[in-house]
Amino acid sequence: MQTHRRSLLAGAAALPLFSYHARAQSALNVTIASSHPVANFWVAMMKNVFQPEVDKFLRDNGNTHRVNWREAYGGTLYRFQDTMEAVRDNITDIGYVGTLWEGSTMPLQNVTYFTPFTTGDHAVIANAFDRMNETIPALRQNWNGLNMVPLSSYITDTYHIWSTFPVRTLDDLRNRKISAPGTSANWLQGTGATPVDGALTTYYTDIQTGVSEGALSFFVGILPTRVHEVARFICKCDVGAMYVGGIAANLQRFQRWPEVMRRACVHAGKAATAAHIADVSARIASAEAEMARQGAIITTMAAAERERWIRGLPNLARTWADSSGPAARDVLNAYFSAIRAAGITPGRDWDREVTS
Repeated sequence: MQTHRRSLLAGAAALPLFSYHARAQSALNVTIASSHPVANFWVAMMKNVFQPEVDKFLRDNGNTHRVNWREAYGGTLYRFQDTMEAVRDNITDIGYVGTLWEGSTMPLQNVTYFTPFTTGDHAVIANAFDRMNETIPALRQNWNGLNMVPLSSYITDTYHIWSTFPVRTLDDLRNRKISAPGTSANWLQGTGATPVDGALTTYYTDIQTGVSEGALSFFVGILPTRVHEVARFICKCDVGAMYVGGIAANLQRFQRWPEVMRRACVHAGKAATAAHIADVSARIASAEAEMARQGAIITTMAAAERERWIRGLPNLARTWADSSGPAARDVLNAYFSAIRAAGITPGRDWDREVTS
């Protein structure tokens, strides 16, 4: 697979970066790619917002350059496990980088996954990371050290529980198998539930076959997978929205582009973040309504039970901070400062527990 990718890259590198035509307009050949199809709500922003915004910015700022987009969406160049490597190694010039799959190489970007119950406001988180990626030196250095330039910020809506059984209290999770991949498995500590590894693409089959009895997930991601058909009990518990990465450009390629193209990409990235926030906001209510229409039974966890869950968790943030380098506390403090500046009271003051 790597050989095939390298051959693709070699072929792309052989093409001229610029070509000139009668109107003295320079054409830039740019590959834009993702591991997921355009139907995915993250990737849709690349195709439907980022690309048109780059094109419009170039037209509005001298019209001296245009982009020949080479689209490689839907995993045609690489899989979801390789999003960072694909952009880093210039298999694609621009791509969606899933930081949630980069716990070891991009630990600082995964702060939200170690601070659950902070906030379910996905807009606040996306805007916070747009600023933090620019203003926190360690975050910028991590991106640049991996040969990438971050351009946008993507998030999930807040997490809830889908299950084959009703969840009325925290005790209902005891001795149950719940799909909670990666760091989200930590959120089940103290509940008595057993986390099961998996992904949105595996939840339906895992639950249908008894590998698990439910999943921790979010409305916008679950609806297309139809998990609510096999796990029709939905307990809204607002574990929190999560930062999952975003659009990024290969640093070396980015630096070779004309200044107006670089500005176009930065502008388009911010537009993609804003459009993504609005898109997720619009999808949440409609996804919940559609699941209810199809027979899902939706309840809300009592505040006292949710608080019991929150207080029963170990100090996840300190574990993350202690293993993520000296800049982790700066990132944690900046993140919580942004949350509080937006007028939100975190469900748990993880930052103060780490620094106390």
